[in-house]
Amino acid sequence: MSNKRTSSGEGPNHRQLRVGELIRRTLADVLNRAEIHDPDLNRMSITVGEVSCSTDLKVATVYVMPLMGSVPVEDAIAALARNKAELRHRVASQLTLKYAPDLRFRPDETFDRLDETRRLFADPAVVRDLAAGPDDASDAKDD
Repeated sequence: MSNKRTSSGEGPNHRQLRVGELIRRTLADVLNRAEIHDPDLNRMSITVGEVSCSTDLKVATVYVMPLMGSVPVEDAIAALARNKAELRHRVASQLTLKYAPDLRFRPDETFDRLDETRRLFADPAVVRDLAAGPDDASDAKDD
């Protein structure tokens, strides 16, 4: 009997990635067309950066960020959470899944991590190490 566990620690499988991308596109279209009956949400320009799905596809974590900092991210997440049922219904009508995933909204910190990475690469010690090359760096460790 084979062991068919879905969580092997290798990261998301192809189906999780595909469903996550379909949910991301659907949510982006719904928010772009202002199809939700909430004037506060329709006034916000929200970017859906990524959607990660659980292994059973019953939970989808949606990473969002308001465009150009137009509103605080907490306000955008609160507005999305208030309209979670309607957004879930729109996603379910577009996708052919057995279960409509529960949507959980989180702030998208990708841009913050990108800024931190740029700051690290601008550090003089890192620039010196990168300029030295891999052979010079290993020689320096041996000394």
